[in-house]
Amino acid sequence: MTETRATVRPALYSDVIRDRWRHPRRRGELPGATAVAEDVNPLCGDRVRVMLHVGDGRITAARFLGDSCAICTASADVVAELVEGRRGAEATALGVAEVLDVLQADIRPTRMRCVTLPLTVLGAALGVKS
Repeated sequence: MTETRATVRPALYSDVIRDRWRHPRRRGELPGATAVAEDVNPLCGDRVRVMLHVGDGRITAARFLGDSCAICTASADVVAELVEGRRGAEATALGVAEVLDVLQADIRPTRMRCVTLPLTVLGAALGVKS
């Protein structure tokens, strides 16, 4: 008799990624945005636009739009949430580890650009040269 074992694989997307993808909190236009940037990941086609209201050096509102995968959409939503209320320098210091911590996900190296694209676009909106 041959024994077979089912292999349990971790879910591709964490509960947080699925929730942020289905119900993003910061998706939408930001009328009167004072800083805007958009970029695309040519390898997978993710496109993200970040819009910010910046006043007195502080980000008072952040929104995003995009045509992107679940990971990228969730990342953009988290980035927009995390930067609200921060000064520009604090926002540009936001790192991948902070985003991954909120996403509660172990992202494969091949999908890491899905996480980092919104951070790159945020930096561009704030005038950071990449």
